[in-house]
Amino acid sequence: MLRTADPPLAAVEGKTVRALRRIGKRIAIGLDDDLWLVIHLMIAGRLHWRPRGASLASRTTLAAFDFPDGTLTLTEAGTKRRASLHVLRGEAALATLDPGGIDAFAADVDAFRAALTRENHTLKRALTDPRIIDGIGNAYSDEILHAAQLSPIALTRKLDAAEWERLFSATRATLQTWIDRLRTEAGDGFPEGVTAFRDGMAVHGRYGKPCPRCGEPVQRIRYADNETNYCARCQTGGTLLADRSLSRLLKGDWPRTLEELDALKSGAPRPR
Repeated sequence: MLRTADPPLAAVEGKTVRALRRIGKRIAIGLDDDLWLVIHLMIAGRLHWRPRGASLASRTTLAAFDFPDGTLTLTEAGTKRRASLHVLRGEAALATLDPGGIDAFAADVDAFRAALTRENHTLKRALTDPRIIDGIGNAYSDEILHAAQLSPIALTRKLDAAEWERLFSATRATLQTWIDRLRTEAGDGFPEGVTAFRDGMAVHGRYGKPCPRCGEPVQRIRYADNETNYCARCQTGGTLLADRSLSRLLKGDWPRTLEELDALKSGAPRPR
């Protein structure tokens, strides 16, 4: 998990925490002597607050940071071990880990649009690229696009002014809603049960369940270890987006609309 050698990890022993900062999706812990511990949890990493001296015996516990009143442990499920830890000294070293995306809360709609249209990408890719916009990721991009009623495969340079206003407003409102909700859930305690799948989400992780806006079943596009969830009625005008695995299997029989999907499921002739 440790990705750096200099300064050595032992350099942080006995140091006092002076700052906490977010760099994209990384958590930066500032210490005496301008030292920084920078943690990236990736998909399966989690932080937990335990009694002081918590054991590292579990295969999923990768690191433990002892403080006078407890231990912060870092666990990672699975075997891929994507979580990382950097030990750095100074702001210049810290800046090397900043992917450079804009902060949606610091930008106005014009800066937001300029960042997302520097290259012509799908909205899903643009929202999840940390070099474009800071720290949104797979789950909340689905929620943002549903709130904005925009297709995940719409191209950034094809949106009109009204669609940019919807996307910008939905991005800020969705992120703020979930920040407030998760802070309220955690209260004064340490946030446990961290997950990308939350009760109350509109589409993410809700494949096959009814869209809260129109009631049609939520659809998905699967790729690698991720999937995109969306509502065809609300976001794509009723058009089903091709799922890589199923469309390869069904080829010309791939349903293009919700009506064709219903007919395929029922065995009825496909509408013409």
